[in-house]
Amino acid sequence: MVVALADSVFEALRIGIGFLWTAAWAIIMGLFVTSLVQVYVSKERMADVLGEGDLRGLTKATVFGAASSGCSFGAVAIGKGLFKKGAHAVNFLAFMFASTNLIVELGLMIWILLGWEFLVAELLGGLILIVVMAGIVHVTLPENLFDRVRDEITRHDHEAGITEDPTCGMEGRAEYTLTTDGGETVQFCSKGCMETYQQELASRGGWREELLSWGGWYKLGNQYRKEWSMIWKDVVAGFLISGFVIVFVPQWIWNTLFLQGDSLFVTAQNAVVGVAIAVISFVGSMGNVPFAVALWGGGISFAGVIAFVYADLITIPVLNVYRKYYGWKIMLYILGVFFVTMAFTGFLMELIFDAFGIIPNLASGQTATERTYFELNYTFYLNGIAFAVSGFLLYVYSRGLGAPGQYRDPVCGMRTDDSEPSTTYGDETYYFCSDYCKQTFEGEPERFADSSPMVDAHGHDH
Repeated sequence: MVVALADSVFEALRIGIGFLWTAAWAIIMGLFVTSLVQVYVSKERMADVLGEGDLRGLTKATVFGAASSGCSFGAVAIGKGLFKKGAHAVNFLAFMFASTNLIVELGLMIWILLGWEFLVAELLGGLILIVVMAGIVHVTLPENLFDRVRDEITRHDHEAGITEDPTCGMEGRAEYTLTTDGGETVQFCSKGCMETYQQELASRGGWREELLSWGGWYKLGNQYRKEWSMIWKDVVAGFLISGFVIVFVPQWIWNTLFLQGDSLFVTAQNAVVGVAIAVISFVGSMGNVPFAVALWGGGISFAGVIAFVYADLITIPVLNVYRKYYGWKIMLYILGVFFVTMAFTGFLMELIFDAFGIIPNLASGQTATERTYFELNYTFYLNGIAFAVSGFLLYVYSRGLGAPGQYRDPVCGMRTDDSEPSTTYGDETYYFCSDYCKQTFEGEPERFADSSPMVDAHGHDH
């Protein structure tokens, strides 16, 4: 008995860690792309352009969300900041949908673990989710409900001294506070966001120039580290839980929860139950993808699995955040709208895919227990490349290469210190983040030597 249990635990760990190994390169490269977008795509006027509940505002909310982070809690926190600053209810909800369903790293992981059919369903369904949700909200939204709550949030946050982090929109903390030259007090959620803010003020070069300097890579490493800090618990939990679900949950439980058959009622029931399981699973963000693999392996329908993947924005922990932010009434309203939207879209995806004959055949593939995960194949080499990229970014950040310093590179605007390359022009010594910037300066010194090399003399520092 003990030996059998130990073997089962070992098999669960083998499957969970094997899934993680299989998808590691996709997660890492997806987060790398997301970090690039977060650092080099400006979102300063996001709340301003999301103020109208029309098609244009909805489209922009979708694009901004897809270019944002994949963490459920991060999406909800940023959504609150956008809502508080005037974004229409439809648009900040669409932003949250897009930032958890249309992001690069999620798509890659779905493709690797579930197949291209689920990836297409995720992307197409993500857009349909937003359209359906917008329609439901426009028809059912109680008059002035969100406006009243916005005023209450603004008043409460003002009385409590709560401010949003200007770099990510999440709630600022007192220990990460800066005071600008104009006397404004700015709070950040973390040291990383505070450093990002300092870097953005210091930078005056384009993204090409920044990526040729240590300062630009430091910003990227900082953002990459922040992205991981938001999702790693969900990712690890999701993969480990999936292994244990596959090994320890007997087939009769799936057969009891999910009806079997080909009728429209069965498809609808599977989609509804898929969303319900997501609500109580406590696994959000990208962690629900490996859990979805376990559901698919249990014989759950296409509609049930894809609806489950959609539903990471209404898990119990996320619902509790809605309650804290907006109160019970709006939390229940969001739950109702999202639940109906996710279940209906999952149902619709199965109908569409069935009509085109592209629902994947579960019986044609290997089961999780039959697969060999650790082999010298393309996954091994892609993981090697991904781990090297990850290691480089974390090394740059941990060493502080290009981090804010007391001097300013006159070419790209990054902060440097006196250990960096330097040259003297006139009566001043200038410090550079890289040899490239130094050589650029020496080629046209009169173009760049128009200000003091010291940071404090530039007028944008804290």
